[in-house]
Amino acid sequence: MRILYISIEGNTRNFIEHLTDYAAAQHATDPSLPTITATEISDATDLAAETSPYFCFVPTYLNGGNGIDNGVKELMTNVLGEYIAYGNNARYLLGVVGSGNRNFNEQYCLTAKRYAQKFNAPFIANYELRGVPADEQRVYRAMVKRLKEVQHD
Repeated sequence: MRILYISIEGNTRNFIEHLTDYAAAQHATDPSLPTITATEISDATDLAAETSPYFCFVPTYLNGGNGIDNGVKELMTNVLGEYIAYGNNARYLLGVVGSGNRNFNEQYCLTAKRYAQKFNAPFIANYELRGVPADEQRVYRAMVKRLKEVQHD
C-alpha cells in the first residue's frame, strides 16, 4: 500500500514510521497482508503524475475560522492538496486519514474531512497527534479493508 503524507511538526512522520513497521510485522506473519511504502510531500516536492493507488495522511493546522459557521483558513498543508489536485492524481486517492488535536473539537481532522470531500475519497480513519499502538492497528485495518473494497469493484 502506498501513502502520501505531509508532516509539519513530525507527528505524522512519526506515526507513519510506526505504521510502516506495524505493517511489515503483519506481513511477516501473514504474507497476504500488504506492507507500506510512504512518501512525504513537502514544499520541496516537485509535482508529479501518480500512476497507482495511494492513501493520504494529513494533519489539521488552521489559522482563522472555526470550520463550521465562519469558514476556515488552512495552514501549512496546502502543498499536499495541490499535489493531489495536480493532473489526474486525485483519481488514484483511495482514502484519507486525518490527525490533529481532539482539544480542537469540531476542527479535529477538519483538513482530512475537507480533502475527502474535495477529492471524492472516503475519510477512513483518524488518530490524535502521534497516535498510539492501538491507532496503528486500527488505521492499518481500515486501509486494508478499503484496499480490498476497491480491488473487488
